[in-house]
Amino acid sequence: MAEHAPDVDADQLKAFFELIQQWRQDDLILAYHDRADGGLFATLCEMAFASKCGLSVMLDTVAYDQYMNDVDGLDKRPDSLKGRFNDKLFQALFAEELGAVIQIRRDDRSRFTEALRAAKLSYHFVGEPNDRDELRFWRNAKLVFSAPRAELLQTWSETSYQIARLRDDADCAREEFEALADSANPGLSVALTFNPADDIAAPFIATGARPKIAILREQGVNSQAEMAAAFERAGFAPFDVHMSDLQAGRVRLADFKGLAACGGFSYGDVLGAGQGWAKSILFNPALREQFEIFFKRDDTFALGVCNGCQMMSNLAEIVPGAEAWPRFHRNRSEQFEARFVMVEVQDSPSILLAGMAGSRMPIVVSHGEGRAVFAGIDAQDNARVALRYVDNTGAVAERYPFNPNGSPAGITGLTTPDGRFTIMMPHPERTARTVQMSWHPADLGEDSPWMRMFRNARKWVG
Repeated sequence: MAEHAPDVDADQLKAFFELIQQWRQDDLILAYHDRADGGLFATLCEMAFASKCGLSVMLDTVAYDQYMNDVDGLDKRPDSLKGRFNDKLFQALFAEELGAVIQIRRDDRSRFTEALRAAKLSYHFVGEPNDRDELRFWRNAKLVFSAPRAELLQTWSETSYQIARLRDDADCAREEFEALADSANPGLSVALTFNPADDIAAPFIATGARPKIAILREQGVNSQAEMAAAFERAGFAPFDVHMSDLQAGRVRLADFKGLAACGGFSYGDVLGAGQGWAKSILFNPALREQFEIFFKRDDTFALGVCNGCQMMSNLAEIVPGAEAWPRFHRNRSEQFEARFVMVEVQDSPSILLAGMAGSRMPIVVSHGEGRAVFAGIDAQDNARVALRYVDNTGAVAERYPFNPNGSPAGITGLTTPDGRFTIMMPHPERTARTVQMSWHPADLGEDSPWMRMFRNARKWVG
């Protein structure tokens, strides 16, 4: 039993914090993870899992024992010294002491060591990435432990898998667990057929005209701020329009060129995602007529995202050309899915996706009922598919979690024959800016590829 409670020198903690902030500002840190739960071993494993790379770790200094620095003596008396050797090794790997592991460039070593010494902070150089996709731990020039990264990741995730297998859809849990063992998985990527830095809306913004678009929402809906921001950046004048505004006659759709139905949880999803919202229109003669007139105009467009996608799919009977649209049911996983997944833009008439066909890129999904269910195979074949989930190799995703909701053939976005009305489960408005993407290539600029959708709308309006 320890005699003293753990403690920390406040001046050292402050110095450490200030150094980390300065190094981040100077773009010197490539990766960072605190050492706490699980110690150094867990920290390095988590870093390897996140980056999908192997690590070669040298424990000589962090497991240094001044009484066992005679390597030759250790070789001659291994049995008598084995216990002490292992004690030091386990302390180095599993002690949950304060500290952090940072990845730096080799050429920057002196900049770090000088600053650490000046701050009276200790440090160790513990290793480097390897191209074997394994975690390899060395001490005294001997390999003390090694394992494939994918094998360790499955071991790490075993408990969660067993819980998910009992709690959720067992097949989805198994498919996700099996995917962890795929060491050839290349991860997320961006492959574009257009230049996202090309602001095709600029000439129209320069005219000073800002077409009005209704950012439509209902009780429980969210993402309206992100949707409005994306359309405003593309040159529109967005207006926050609640369904109660339309019901009370304070706002009329006749005044707008576009309509964007936002994602969220209308009525808390208690009526089924989006169905209650749609029925509030279909069963109100005045509102139904107003939406029908809007949809039948040839100078209007509409976008339905997530909850708005579910709502608009239930309005298919009054949306010209939407007869083959599916309804959206509970995810195959039986869980709410909030992920960053890959999709591919299909060749379709959608005005919002013009010039983007063939592009593959990640996007946010956040829904509990996103599984497309068609009235029959004819409806699926006749649907104008605009987006499909793909796996990280670019193949159409049928398996979980690359297809997060179980939609057939990865279908997650649809449009109409004239392309004016587009619905999709993913959230392009939540990834319109590069900084909104949890991962992105370093060479992407301010605007993510999804910003092109909103600029396409502005170009179409003219």
